[in-house]
Amino acid sequence: MQCIRKSAKGAVGMEAQMTYPISARKIPHLLPGSSCCCLGQILDGAIDQDALESAGALWGAERARRAGFRRRRRERRRGEPAETEPGPGRRFCIPLLLASLPTMATGEEIAPALQDSWGDFWLFRFFVNAAGYASIVVPGFLLIQYFKRRNYLETGRGICFPVIKSCVFGSEVKSVHQDDGSLPPRAEPSESSTARQVFKLLFCAAGLQASYLTWGVLQERVMTRTYGATETDPGEKFKDSQFLVFMNRILAFTVAGLYCALTKQPRHGAPMYKYSFASLSNILSSWCQYEALKYISFPTQVLAKASKVIPVMMMGKLVSRKSYEYWEYLTAALISVGVSMFLLSSAPNRTVSTVTTFSGIVLLAGYIIFDSFTSNWQDALFTYKMSPVQMMFGVNVFSCLFTVGSLVEQGALLESLRFMARHSEFTAHAVLLSVCSACGQLFIFYTINQFGAAVFTIIMTLRQAFAILLSCLIYGHTVTVVGGLGIAVVFMALFLRVYARSRMKKRSKKLPPGETPVQKV
Repeated sequence: MQCIRKSAKGAVGMEAQMTYPISARKIPHLLPGSSCCCLGQILDGAIDQDALESAGALWGAERARRAGFRRRRRERRRGEPAETEPGPGRRFCIPLLLASLPTMATGEEIAPALQDSWGDFWLFRFFVNAAGYASIVVPGFLLIQYFKRRNYLETGRGICFPVIKSCVFGSEVKSVHQDDGSLPPRAEPSESSTARQVFKLLFCAAGLQASYLTWGVLQERVMTRTYGATETDPGEKFKDSQFLVFMNRILAFTVAGLYCALTKQPRHGAPMYKYSFASLSNILSSWCQYEALKYISFPTQVLAKASKVIPVMMMGKLVSRKSYEYWEYLTAALISVGVSMFLLSSAPNRTVSTVTTFSGIVLLAGYIIFDSFTSNWQDALFTYKMSPVQMMFGVNVFSCLFTVGSLVEQGALLESLRFMARHSEFTAHAVLLSVCSACGQLFIFYTINQFGAAVFTIIMTLRQAFAILLSCLIYGHTVTVVGGLGIAVVFMALFLRVYARSRMKKRSKKLPPGETPVQKV
C-alpha cells in the first residue's frame, strides 16, 4: 500500500509537500491501536472497509477545518471578531507530535506503561499527598487561630465547649519535670525474682524480634514483588505506599485506644492539635521508608537507619550547640565508614532491585529528617503528663485523619480496596504488616519500662542484623566480602556506643555533682 499526500495541511498546522510515494512501513508507530494510515498502523495490502471509512472521516474533517479557516479569514478582513478557539485536531496533535519526537527518531513504539509512569513517580506522589494533608491542616489552623483570638476558653459555652477546649487549649499546664508522666517508674529487679526477670527479658526480646523481623520481610514483599503472577500474566505491583501507612495507623490507633480504655492512664492535659505535628512528620517518614524500597535494597535501608545518629549529631552541634564525648565521634565515624564500605562494594550479579539510586538516597534522607523531627517533637510533648500509649493514641488519631482524607481526595482508597479484593494474598500481607507494627510498638513500651533504654537498644540492634541476614536469604540480595565487613563495622560501632553510654551513666552516678567524667567537645 502506498500512502501519497500531494499537498495537504497536516493536523499540526504545517504544509507538507510530498511528491514521492512513501511506504507505510517506513512511517514510525506513534499510537498503538490507531487506524490512521499516516501514523503507520495500516500495513501494505491491509486496507479494509473500516480503514476506508476512517480515511473518509479524516478527509471530511480536513475539508471542514479548511472551510473554517477560510471563513475566519474572511471575517478578519471584514473586521468582524473571529473565533480564536483552535480546532480539536490542532489542539491535540501538537502535544502528540512533541511527545512522539523521541520515538520518531528511534523508530520505536511508545509503551502504554511508560505513558502513565509519571503519575507513579515518587516526587509527584509526594506533592499530591502533601496537597491532601494541606487541605486538612490549613482549615484546622484557621479554626485554632479563630478560637484563640476570640478567647474561647473564657467566653465559650455549649455542648461543643469540652471538645474544643481539649483540642485547642488542653486541660492542664506542663509538668515541671519531664519524667513525671512520660514513663512510669521502672521497678528494679530483686534477687528473688531473677528467674522471672530472665523470662520477661526473653519474652520482650522474642516479641520484638518476631514483630519487626516479620514486619521487615512483609514490607519488602509488598513493595518489591508482584501479586497474581501466572505463566501468562506477569501480575501487578501495589504502588500506593500511603494506603499501607493508613493500614498501619488505623490498627495502631485501635490497639492504643483499647489499651487506654482498659488500663489506668494519667490525666491527659496536652492540647490535641499538638499531636498533629508529630503525626504529619511520622506519616511522611513512613511513606519515604516504603517508597525507598522501590529504588534501594532492604539491607541498604537498614544500614541507613543505623547511621541516623550521624545527621542527628551534626544538627545538634550546628543548631543546638550540643557537646559530645570523644567516643560518640568515634562511633559515628565507624558507622560512616561501615556504611560507605557496604554502599561502594559491587557484586557481580547485582540486579536492578539492589542497585542504590539517587531517588532512594533522597527518600532515605527524607525518612531520617522527618523521623528526627517526630522524636524531638514527642520529647517536647512529654513535658505534659502523659503515658507513651497516650502518645501513641494521639499521634495515630491524626495519622488516620490525614491519610484517609488524602486517599479519599485522590480516589486512591477505592483503588487500593479493589486491589485487595483482586489479590487475597496482598490482603493477608497488609493486615499482618499492620498487626506486627502495632504489637511491636507495645513491646517497645513494655521493654523500656521493664529493662530501660540500653537493653532495648541492644535488642533492636540485633534485630537490624537479623533483618539484613533474613532479607538476603529470602530475597537473594548479594553481599560481597567488603559489604559484609562494612555491616560488621556498623554493628560493632553500635554495640560500642551502647557499652560506652552505660559506662558513662555508671561513672556519672559516682562523681560529685558538677563534675564531668570526660571532656566534651
